[in-house]
Amino acid sequence: MFTFMLFQCVSLKLQSMQAQEVLRQLRMPELDDVRQYVRGFPTNALMGMGAFAAITTYWFATRPKALKPPCDLTQQSIEMPVSKGGERARRSVLNDSSELMTHYYSDALTMYEVFQRGLRVSNNGPCLGSRKPNQPYEWETYGEVASRAENIGSALLHRGHSHTGDKYIGIFSQNRPEWTISELACYTYSLVAVPLYDTLGTEAISYIIDKASISTVICDVPEKVRMILDCVSGQGRSVKTIVVMEAIDDDLVTRGKESGIEILKLKEFEALGKANLHKPLPPKPEDLAIICFTSGTTGNPKGAMLTHGNVISNTAAFIRVTQVHCMLNLHDIHVSYLPLAHMFERVVQGVILIHGARIGYFQGDIRLLMDDLKTLQPTVFPVVPRLLNRMFDKVFGQANTPLKRWLLDFAFRRKESELKSGVVRKDSMWDKLIFKKVQASLGGRVRLMITGAAPVSPTILTFLRAALGCQFYEGYGQTECTAGCSMSMPGDWSAGHVGPPLPCNYIKLVDVAEMNYLAANGEGEVCVKGPNVFLGYLEDPEKTAEAIDADGWLHTGDVGKWLPNGSLKIIDRKKHIFKLAQGEYIAPEKIETVYNRSDPVAQIFVHGDSLQACLVGIVVPDPDFLPIWAKKKGLEGSYSELCSNQDVKKAILEDILNLGKEAGLKSFEQVRDIALHQEMFSVQNGLLTPTLKAKRAELQSRFRDQINALYAKIKI
Repeated sequence: MFTFMLFQCVSLKLQSMQAQEVLRQLRMPELDDVRQYVRGFPTNALMGMGAFAAITTYWFATRPKALKPPCDLTQQSIEMPVSKGGERARRSVLNDSSELMTHYYSDALTMYEVFQRGLRVSNNGPCLGSRKPNQPYEWETYGEVASRAENIGSALLHRGHSHTGDKYIGIFSQNRPEWTISELACYTYSLVAVPLYDTLGTEAISYIIDKASISTVICDVPEKVRMILDCVSGQGRSVKTIVVMEAIDDDLVTRGKESGIEILKLKEFEALGKANLHKPLPPKPEDLAIICFTSGTTGNPKGAMLTHGNVISNTAAFIRVTQVHCMLNLHDIHVSYLPLAHMFERVVQGVILIHGARIGYFQGDIRLLMDDLKTLQPTVFPVVPRLLNRMFDKVFGQANTPLKRWLLDFAFRRKESELKSGVVRKDSMWDKLIFKKVQASLGGRVRLMITGAAPVSPTILTFLRAALGCQFYEGYGQTECTAGCSMSMPGDWSAGHVGPPLPCNYIKLVDVAEMNYLAANGEGEVCVKGPNVFLGYLEDPEKTAEAIDADGWLHTGDVGKWLPNGSLKIIDRKKHIFKLAQGEYIAPEKIETVYNRSDPVAQIFVHGDSLQACLVGIVVPDPDFLPIWAKKKGLEGSYSELCSNQDVKKAILEDILNLGKEAGLKSFEQVRDIALHQEMFSVQNGLLTPTLKAKRAELQSRFRDQINALYAKIKI
């Protein structure tokens, strides 16, 4: 750049000298005056003018260009009538008509065809990759994966499974290539995958095995084999075969035999299939692909029945939204660490495989994810809010001096202004000076991120969009509509909403009268209809009728609001409302979302019931951020000491009450008092579901003593 500026300065000086010569030759008096004026310029002034001209020229040549949105961002959805009674719904403006999207590629109408298309367009390129500690990724090609899938599928058929009979195959494993290969084996022969996950607990696993009459389970490690044996031992369960990916000992095999279960190594199983190879028996779009059991906050899990057509329509809608500026290709790499037992990750994998791209799996330890990212250098990175919160806290935690904090904030504001004008990039001066490190921590090549599963703070989302410099979408949905039903639009990088309806479904809002949410005011329960909506719950017509009404609308239980530009904002939750003693309705999740914006708060549980006149809360302070925040208040100590400090508790209570007031919470929606708790709510301690939603009944039970103490103190 310095050379370019010097060239501009010299060029300007030469041009000035040439101009003087022309003036001299013309011998025009009025131009002589100009000549004398220019000649009188000091050399350093001319150099300054040259530098300014060079910088201006450089800026115009390299200035960022805004992405052209695929639609008018002031009208992202279109209202349409959906019943004779005057009900109205909204559809994506990306659809040419009211007809909903069922597929994107005509040669990929099932998940089996998705993989076959990937095999073709990749030219049998690398497909699934994994790594051992401190080693590079090793890749299996599309052809190798297809061959292994046929072997496993043929072994399943050889042992009596069929698409017309015993068709449910359990998969009980962490994310790894064999998970996807086993799933593809099911699709190749029109069988149905039924994911299991250990956070469900043995009771729930037993329930699923019984509900789906699963006779074969494919596991990754011996510990999960033991868990299956504990679930079925002496119960006359349906399990007859367990296939294990890792090495097993003879004692485990013997224990299986005692329970009437044959335990085989995956390599043996593949060899069995290879010796008894069957031609593929591809499914049809209307055939079942997967039974995804959702871990409800109460009661037994429910088995959502999803067809190939359901998954394909959701995959197609994602491609349609991102096709203009972020179309994937065979050079893209996706990092797989979010549970494959959930539909969010599995739809993302569908988008990857349909384009012949690669999937690299993490090592299985979330603590090593950053090392995996640096090694893999993914271009596609799906995330959940909890991870985003950690990233945000880490970035700000490193800005530990006033100057660093000021520089970080200044750089963010500059990039935020670009975002507002539609510019997404990672090559600005601020990227090179400030944000390069955080981008490098993700491998340095990420170009597409998407978050879902739970609400994310608008502040955190906006900051990370600016800092990471990639296209970063927020989606909303649930298992029952395959994964997503709405998603933010390219070019609209504002936060606080979940975008317009996807091209594969309609969305309407229905009155929730008891909470004063009325569809006439653009508010109400979010209902979804389209080819991505599931068939119902496995052998549970009562729960199915509660979820899907007679007209085919899925009732999500979430409360939404239409924004003026046609995007959807999730504002409340219908299912977890309760009354206080004075009769006021409370939606605790709305309050928790507001309070979670507090810097020192990592998690919060808001509690109340009809016997009490006010709310109380259990707060888990952020272990990374609390010491920094408390020090600014003149309070110091270890994390444990700070959590026991009454002044810290009072300061946190004051902070969340101020946030509540700013957010417009009514006085009865604000907590009266809180207790601080040092251990994070987690899946492992039974306080969160595997999708990281609060298990309110368990939280209430776990903190009953603290809740009672808070109410007793309030009454005094």
